[in-house]
Amino acid sequence: MIGTGTVDSAQAADEAHYLEIDAVMLFVEEARARAERAAEKMRKEGAEQHLIEAVDQVQADLSDDARRFRQSTLFAVPTAQTSL
Repeated sequence: MIGTGTVDSAQAADEAHYLEIDAVMLFVEEARARAERAAEKMRKEGAEQHLIEAVDQVQADLSDDARRFRQSTLFAVPTAQTSL
């Protein structure tokens, strides 16, 4: 078949790109979970309220960032498909 090498290499590149997306998502989720655990520990240990609030805020921000990242990568429609 003519041109299948190009399709195969494009598909391989696409798969590699999605593996990168998965890696980023994993790191963001690990950071969010770490912040959540840190806030819980700090509450139990009686840390200063402004420190707890800062960690709570970064946890919420990471959660929002992860949602936006998923929406703009996994659930986004490529521009080429919207112009048909």
